[in-house]
Amino acid sequence: MLSSMSATDVAFTMAGLMQAVMALIWLLGSWLVGDTRRAAVHWAGYAALSALSFALLTAAFHAPGSPTTDLLRGFGNIAGFLALIALQRGIWLFVGRPLTTTGHWLAVAAVLVASYIGLSPSGGSIRVGVNSIVQALIAFGMAYDLHIFARDQLRLRWPALLALPLLIAALSFVLRGSRALLVPESVNSEMAADSGLNVGSALLYVILALAFHATLVSLVVSRLVLELRHRSRHDGLTGLLNRRAMEEALHAQVQRSRRTGETFTVLMLDLDHFKSINDRYGHAAGDRALKHAAALLKAGVREVDHLARFGGEEFLALLPGASLAAAQPLAERLRGCLDAEPLVLDSASVPLSVSIGVAQWADASEDASRLLVRADAALYQAKLEGRNRVVTAVAGLRWSQS
Repeated sequence: MLSSMSATDVAFTMAGLMQAVMALIWLLGSWLVGDTRRAAVHWAGYAALSALSFALLTAAFHAPGSPTTDLLRGFGNIAGFLALIALQRGIWLFVGRPLTTTGHWLAVAAVLVASYIGLSPSGGSIRVGVNSIVQALIAFGMAYDLHIFARDQLRLRWPALLALPLLIAALSFVLRGSRALLVPESVNSEMAADSGLNVGSALLYVILALAFHATLVSLVVSRLVLELRHRSRHDGLTGLLNRRAMEEALHAQVQRSRRTGETFTVLMLDLDHFKSINDRYGHAAGDRALKHAAALLKAGVREVDHLARFGGEEFLALLPGASLAAAQPLAERLRGCLDAEPLVLDSASVPLSVSIGVAQWADASEDASRLLVRADAALYQAKLEGRNRVVTAVAGLRWSQS
């Protein structure tokens, strides 16, 4: 059977089978990738439509001169175009871009009109030219979206590399479309024959499609790595930094301040009477109280500040560049914010308050652990003095109430 197949048949069949296998892989993988499931289903659709496109184009080569030849080619081109749309919509779903339909409907209309014109023997070049140019525009759009996502979200060192396969595809579409429109006679003859153009195009497509799938896999893997890194550094309940991440940030700040002389301040915060909330309303209410407090605290600090759940009902804020004079009013605002915003449960309003200890980094001789000891001592004094207040560590283990 293989001996009776032309080089074009083999190339198109290989491309179609490869895409059919990838469609199954993405479809099966969609059940394993969680939030990426909808994108993966679209990518499975892209691969399946690509496989259908090559099947229809291969059938067209086996019906030369038949009335159905141009029809098969037209449907094959449309399937390939719809595959590219499915690929783009999957990328939009993955990167979080809103799904729009106006541009796609206009593109579909252009391709349908070109395919209808291409049913005539003299219109094949118009069909190929219009389809290729539209596909090039879609490929350029996807390349841009991936570049922006890789730069802003994945923070890759060379974000253009992620978009490179789609840029190459876009350029190949431009070249193919330009050739079809500028040299229609040669393209028409090559389309209908076992030509080097068809074989080369199919082999190039295989390479680019594999690069597409490798890019999609790298997107999924990169997101999983980011999620794992985020979970390793953030508290699962409140979404704030966890103790380990805050200790790293505090250590880095001490090193930076020793080099530059920049001052900074830490706030040690502890929810008052938190155990009574758990005892009276249950641990689920206690979790809601922690999330409520974390949201209020996060809204109250500056963008440059670091905020962590340091343990249990205790929080720690790192304020780079802030002296006591700047940190003390901020601490008072945080305290007042929690005091003014009680937790609303189904049948009760649960008041929340926080005690805060404030300590400014003394000098290059003070390490992070010593600074935390002073902040914790000021926090302890705030609780001794009746809670719901801010106490500032002045020097050593001395403190003053604000």
